Amino acid sequence: MSKKALFIITTYISLVFITSCKTNAQSNTITVNEFEKGVLKKNIQLLDVRTAGEYQSGHLTNALQADWNNDKQFAERTKALDKTKPIYVYCLSGGRSSAAMEWLSKNGFVAVYNMKGGINAWKQANKPVQGAVAAKQITLQEYISSLPKDKTVLVDIGAEWCPPCKKMKPITDSLENQNYTVIKIDGGTQTTLCKELNADAFPLFIVYKNGQETNRKQGLVTLEELKQLMK
Repeated sequence: MSKKALFIITTYISLVFITSCKTNAQSNTITVNEFEKGVLKKNIQLLDVRTAGEYQSGHLTNALQADWNNDKQFAERTKALDKTKPIYVYCLSGGRSSAAMEWLSKNGFVAVYNMKGGINAWKQANKPVQGAVAAKQITLQEYISSLPKDKTVLVDIGAEWCPPCKKMKPITDSLENQNYTVIKIDGGTQTTLCKELNADAFPLFIVYKNGQETNRKQGLVTLEELKQLMK
């Protein structure tokens, strides 16, 4: 076979592959109505890839959140998702979620769907949006005063939209069931306190003994690791 013929065949195969990839990505970008039907199914995952601030201004019910523009956060939070279950992604207008869909597909997620037009299109179609409720901010002094001074306490700082936090919930619940003292703080709403505690990533676990911080650990941990932190 001549070099020219080989070049033509190679180029053709490459074009077919690229076209196939583009077609697949486009076919998984679905309309608002199709997206709504999808997220109502059982055993699916719903991911808002906007910033935490955008999420708090209004989001789809039961949506988790991972900021596409924050590489470290996005990679960390999506580790807690199930690659075998369908995942539906959206952003403000569809650009970030389209890029996130491609990334998730390349990283082993078997079924990823992107909402065309993002939450803007969702709102224009008069679909329901869950808004953030303004929460009373706990001061650092109030927080410190609330900690028991005669025992070891684990403070669990997380958020309902944080995938790793969701994954950690059965573990912290198990800890409580074994008579360990666990105090849970909603980092998604207690933004002032989180800033004071340097809690810039969730979940964050802080151990206090007799009212004094002795240990902290961020991210996914095992039950045994939490017990070791509290020793």
